[in-house]
Formats: sequence, C-alpha cells, structure tokens
Amino acid sequence: MKEKRSRIKPLLARLPKEFNLAVAEVGHQDDWGAAEIALVSVSGGDSGKMHGLLEHAAEWIETHFPDVEVAGSQIEIL
Repeated sequence: MKEKRSRIKPLLARLPKEFNLAVAEVGHQDDWGAAEIALVSVSGGDSGKMHGLLEHAAEWIETHFPDVEVAGSQIEIL
C-alpha cells in the first residue's frame, strides 16, 4: 500500500495545480493494484469546454505518469 500511495499522492497533488480541479481517490483504497480517482470542476458556462478539460486531464495523466494505466474514464456533466 505504501508504494501505491507514493504514486497516487503526487498525482492527486499535481492535477489541481495543472487543471484547477478538485480530485480525490474515491474507490479501491484498500486494493494495492488499483485506484479510482474522481476529478470535479464547477462551471456555469460551456459544457463542451468542461468535457474537453476533463478529457485533457485524463490524457495528461497518461503522458506525465506513464507507469499509471488509465483503464477507463467516465465524464458526467450535470
């Protein structure tokens, strides 16, 4: 679990700085081989722009954390 935290913690710290998003590990906390991370933002404007921002954040994770596999993503605009 210590190794997992050492990889997740920097990711959770950098995402808000790069994208002005709130982030949290929301699932698989006790699973050393997986993590579920939620990215959240609030906007009163263009939902298309928000969708693009969240897609870009997922791509950024794959680029800047190559040892982290993004197994899937789901974007929900409310």
